[in-house]
Amino acid sequence: MNSSKNLLLSAALALALTLAGCAGGNNSSTTTTTTTTTTQSQSGSVSLMVSDDSSDDWSTVGVKVLSVALVPQGGGSPVTIYTAASPAPMLNLVQLDQLDEILGDVSVPAGTYNKAIMTVSANPADILLIASEDPESGFPLAPGTTVPASQIEVQNATGSGSSATAAVTLKLDAPLTVTSGSSDPLDLEFDLAHPAFLVDHTFNGATLWAVNFNAALRHHRIRDIRRVVLRDIYGSATGVSSDNTTLTITRVHPVLPPTNPETAVTGKQTLNILADSVNGTIFYDLDAKTHTVIKDFSSIAGTITGKYVRVAARYQQNGTLVAVRMWASSSFQSVWLNPEGHVLHVNTTNNTITVLNESALPVTVAVDSNTQFFFRRPFDAVADTTPIGTGTAFLSNLVRGFKVHISVVDPLATTLVAQTVDIEIAKYAGKISAPTTTSFVYTRTYPNSADNYMVTLPYISSTTANGSDGNGNPVTGYKWWYFAFPTLVDTGTNAIPDFVAATNGAVDFGGTVGVLQSTGVSYATWADPANSSGWAAKWTILLPTPIPRGLVASPFVITSSGGNFMMTVPGGTSAVTVDLSNVSGSATLVYQVDRSSGIVTVTPQDITNATTLSNVASHLVSGTPVKVFGVPQGDGSIKAYVVFYYTGTMPS
Repeated sequence: MNSSKNLLLSAALALALTLAGCAGGNNSSTTTTTTTTTTQSQSGSVSLMVSDDSSDDWSTVGVKVLSVALVPQGGGSPVTIYTAASPAPMLNLVQLDQLDEILGDVSVPAGTYNKAIMTVSANPADILLIASEDPESGFPLAPGTTVPASQIEVQNATGSGSSATAAVTLKLDAPLTVTSGSSDPLDLEFDLAHPAFLVDHTFNGATLWAVNFNAALRHHRIRDIRRVVLRDIYGSATGVSSDNTTLTITRVHPVLPPTNPETAVTGKQTLNILADSVNGTIFYDLDAKTHTVIKDFSSIAGTITGKYVRVAARYQQNGTLVAVRMWASSSFQSVWLNPEGHVLHVNTTNNTITVLNESALPVTVAVDSNTQFFFRRPFDAVADTTPIGTGTAFLSNLVRGFKVHISVVDPLATTLVAQTVDIEIAKYAGKISAPTTTSFVYTRTYPNSADNYMVTLPYISSTTANGSDGNGNPVTGYKWWYFAFPTLVDTGTNAIPDFVAATNGAVDFGGTVGVLQSTGVSYATWADPANSSGWAAKWTILLPTPIPRGLVASPFVITSSGGNFMMTVPGGTSAVTVDLSNVSGSATLVYQVDRSSGIVTVTPQDITNATTLSNVASHLVSGTPVKVFGVPQGDGSIKAYVVFYYTGTMPS
């Protein structure tokens, strides 16, 4: 069982971003509440966006968001704030790696809201799962495989066929108060890395995929909207304001899976985008193959209406959008064909970057002496528009897993040549070793050994601003947290020593499995005082190490803090202790996976409840198949974050 195996990731459905990083946790429950739209004389604006993280195993996880509603605090009818166009556009969560995609700036009646309801299509034909071109070893699908709709099962669905939906209600981390004329961000996020989001079950060669939206949806608070990194916005220009300061666009989305030529699906939402009147917006005319710097839209006001645009934008504190760079063409194909995706290969011999695009296909782009590299920093207007490097020599600063959007000199050329490379996310991940008070080492291995890397990352300077902690307090210097406990952010003078202590553990199953080390994912920044000409780690999420699926070797024993059992894995020679916690707020997430009559059901087990804990203990007996995700401890045990056990038809 893979269970979205690559835990170096996390995915999201959002209305803005928080903590400057994804994190785990789940407080959602399924609902079938019917949402209704209400009107009030006073209202404010909420920025509605979608965010996600990456997966080395998936190139596409496509979903259709049908509506979003807010529930008033103290009761009352849910207020629908977003309804998708018909047909609803499909959103590829994999492309939104720590990024936010704007669906629209929506009007919300003034009031205080403490819950949100997200409704998605639960029709298996409306969910698109495509394996990566280079998935990790052990992934149950061949590279590039599209999962048939007949092998997809959506948990907690209501209705049937094309009308099936899944509605998830979750309590907001903090109430959202909307006042007249206010502009507020709201972040609801799907966690692609949550092991219970995509659960596979293989029996006699037939694999079923259970999609559990209820497990993955969560809320993030936005402390500073200026630090939100936005995915480039696609739209159709509808006009320029009379003072030439503002361009209005209607959101458009590409068809998924992509067509050839690509077709734009027009949405219902409009956006107003300002030119950067101080620093200038770089405007690329893809039809004329020219670019210039503009501080208002006067020079293009007469020609831009009706054209398709792609905009790299940033938020200002008041919620307005400012264009950093903009591309325009009369053809959506020309705007679209500039590759976006996660870096699949970097070849410093041939000076090329290969990106896995929306079509789940690798696109190779040449880098020449004129190629400019940018690192997205929306909170710093000057840095956001200033290249951090030029030419082929800079390629050595990229590795597989970075999220980039490339603009090419000519999108219709036989050999694509990069004009600019926007590094949207600089992400390192893998096994952690040699942690010290100044740096640590990541070792990452891939099926293609040319993609392997071993890199030493310094921590950012202790004086560098770094977002907020779990309580909203400003943070300077490096921070980290455990995947399952995002609110328990370790910051301040103890953060680095605590990280060193937490990453020194290992688990040894012996045999061909051997030693399993701590794993993590770190997001880096460029030219920090700690590394003026390279990358430095801003924060790290200590991830659960995926343990091979094994068997219970000795039964579960209940203790005052939860309990433990021992497990063995194929190829190993030693049993290892797995510790489960029943402490409220940090309890191990336990799931029962049952396959009966060809249907897979994933049921959460709340082990903070004594009765449920006893029920789990009755199943975790010798010989039970289990899948564990956890952190190796200094004593050689596993601190379990997630445990799956199986009933009914057992997996192959």
